Amino acid sequence: MSPLDPHYKKQLDGIAEQIQASEFLKIYLEEEEEEDYQKLRAEFEPLIGALHQVVAEHHPLQLVNFEEEILDEKFEGLFLPRILGYSVLRGEVDDRYRYVRPQPHFKKILLSVCRSSNFDTIKKRMGQTIQTGFALSSDIWITSLINEIENKRIRYFLQGLKDSRFQIEKERRILYVRYFRQFKNENYQSAKFPTTLSELKVEFSSLKLFLIHRIMSGVSNASVAPEIVKFLNNTDFKNTDEYIEMLAIYGSFMNIEDSNQKHFANALNEARKTITAFDEKWMQHLLFLHQSRLPLNAAADLRIYDSLDKGINDQLTELYKLTNTIHTKGYTHADAIEAVKVSYGQHEGVSTFNMVIRKTIYSYIAKIMSNLETNQYPEWIELSKIFPVYMDIFGNQQFNQDIKDLCMAYVKKLLKVYVDKRGRDYQDIKKFVARTFKDLGFLKDKQIVELFKSKRKKRKVAEK
Repeated sequence: MSPLDPHYKKQLDGIAEQIQASEFLKIYLEEEEEEDYQKLRAEFEPLIGALHQVVAEHHPLQLVNFEEEILDEKFEGLFLPRILGYSVLRGEVDDRYRYVRPQPHFKKILLSVCRSSNFDTIKKRMGQTIQTGFALSSDIWITSLINEIENKRIRYFLQGLKDSRFQIEKERRILYVRYFRQFKNENYQSAKFPTTLSELKVEFSSLKLFLIHRIMSGVSNASVAPEIVKFLNNTDFKNTDEYIEMLAIYGSFMNIEDSNQKHFANALNEARKTITAFDEKWMQHLLFLHQSRLPLNAAADLRIYDSLDKGINDQLTELYKLTNTIHTKGYTHADAIEAVKVSYGQHEGVSTFNMVIRKTIYSYIAKIMSNLETNQYPEWIELSKIFPVYMDIFGNQQFNQDIKDLCMAYVKKLLKVYVDKRGRDYQDIKKFVARTFKDLGFLKDKQIVELFKSKRKKRKVAEK
């Protein structure tokens, strides 16, 4: 986390002054009617929200401190339900849908809400948020938090939101996914950059998720880049797996300023020389990036290629020379195909090197197919000529299955549009699938017949 910029602090203070001078607040304090508080919300929450988004986009590491400023009573509890929701979703969740570690920011905001003079009005907008935060937290943590509340009525309210149903993992997953969808289009992620080894082991996984989110969102990382440079300059981190991962993310996806480019290249090439099995660990992380659906594309590979010392004889030199050929000539070019065949044959089929190459080729095919419209099926038919070439080179069942899944999804999409069995389009698609899917081993004759078989409509039962 970074301290809040005085410029943002000044703007927040200005909003607080407007709230305190507002006629809406005066009426609310006199009448204590919820309707008057809602008018106060409508007037000032958009101002707080707009400033929050500015900070989230340009200085995300300051978000936690920004939100803690809003806890001051001079804001009259405005926007607290929103930032409580952000705090719930920022927490890193494991595969059992529990927080990896306790969430102090969630606790701080919730306690502030519970001690607010406007609690009775605010609580109506945060029941689901608290329920979700509690479902992801441990019983001990929840009990400790509730015991800090002096007001018995509020303690009972919180206890009522601790639902035993969410002891079941499936129910927690459903709750979390449903709640997450409400915020899917909002920018609220923040993180802390570790400065010690102990912090590194605790904080890095959530930091990595934060960086991936920023990259996928396409927002500027100008304020984050200096913190990454500090991270890479930390001598305590230089022999860790986390250091390798940071190098890969920074070098592949972020626009590195000219002043930092040489620094990055030196850090990368020095690590290749000093860290045991660096190339293998790097490629393992590339596989993670492919699976995370990050845009690990030609641009990402070329950024690393340009920074590599080609004189170092390791797998990275070989890998990025190969991917450079694939990206510059095109994966369907004869030279690229031959280069893949030769290089792929020099490594074991299950090697990390070969897994990365398969992912690289698959990503090209998947990108094209995901953008194909139904009226572009002739392009798909033409594209399919390359499938057996790489299937033969790789000899890998998972690659074949992945290509089959892409093709089956597209065929089903086509059959929803081309329904006239006598039409030329339908017949062309059917003939192509019957011939090619059988040759590629995607489907057997019986499965092909079933795919194009007319589905009988269920007869309506006559009413008596």
